[in-house]
Amino acid sequence: MSTPFFYEALPMRVSFGAGYRSKLADEVNKLGLKRVVVLATDFQKDLAQEISDSLGELSVGVYAKAEMHVPIETARDAQRFATEAGADGCIAVGGGSTTGLGKAIALEYGTPIIALPTTYAGSEMTPVWGLTADGVKKTGKDPRVLPTSVIYDPELTLSLPVGMSVTSGFNAIAHAVEALYAPDGSPIISLMAEEGVRALVAALPNIVKAPQNIEHRSDALYGAWLCGATLGATTMSLHHKLCHTLGGTFNLPHAETHTVVLPYALAYNAPAVPGAVEALRRATGAADPAAYLRELSLELGAPASLRELGLTEENVETAVDLATRNPYANPREITGDSIRRLLTAALNGDPVTF
Repeated sequence: MSTPFFYEALPMRVSFGAGYRSKLADEVNKLGLKRVVVLATDFQKDLAQEISDSLGELSVGVYAKAEMHVPIETARDAQRFATEAGADGCIAVGGGSTTGLGKAIALEYGTPIIALPTTYAGSEMTPVWGLTADGVKKTGKDPRVLPTSVIYDPELTLSLPVGMSVTSGFNAIAHAVEALYAPDGSPIISLMAEEGVRALVAALPNIVKAPQNIEHRSDALYGAWLCGATLGATTMSLHHKLCHTLGGTFNLPHAETHTVVLPYALAYNAPAVPGAVEALRRATGAADPAAYLRELSLELGAPASLRELGLTEENVETAVDLATRNPYANPREITGDSIRRLLTAALNGDPVTF
């Protein structure tokens, strides 16, 4: 290996297996926690209550108010709830919204997080936090918010609706795509990213056909784990900057936005990252990975445009301004005109060409 690189393994324990949520109490005890709060969205409060009940006296109760993009008001309310309950740890049951809320508590108090993912978001594998205040989503990295333990139980994803499974899977793929051309990438991260994409593009069509098949769900969760791990170890680029802007400012749905934007962002960067494109060709079996990801998402029933998600022509200029104001590192130069063309194409669901 002649190319210099730097790689830092993140300090986290991962348990993977069907039915492994039954090991949660052991994990809580292993970390020396005595009073944990179980976090969830309102949609998953029944599951959170079931998890809380299984912990007995180790749980101080359920906080089921997690929201997309982690509004600062919700974060403060959850912090107050955890403090008043005397919680010394958080159990995040759900996807990126719930894990993000756990991170908001950890960012303030350093509280350990045990994550039980029910989607393919990948947030549980990263030290990246995000908070939305006054219509702007701010993100950052802090080792305090990295979950201490993650329990991947494919059975918890069986209830994830097919449409959400597809977009959540593409959200995960987006992490790996950007990791392949991240400025702080490495050979091990590239291997994980390529394998993660391969696993997910194979699993998602199978899930659409047979959503209750535990093997297909396991394959997708395995891919999501790898993709999330690559996001946690590298720097985000144009795709994530655009999605954070669109989500935080216009409240566009997170996974769906990632799904629509990904092919356009990849097509834009492709000329500058031949190595990443070649890895994606191997992972997808397609000569044009950007076009392939677009076609696959549509075949699986994902949204075709940002307009379908609520964005309008009037919003584009605001998004361009915010996305170019403090741009993330990116392999190809970012200009206002180029971002405007990209967002307009994604707005209208135009063919993926740049």
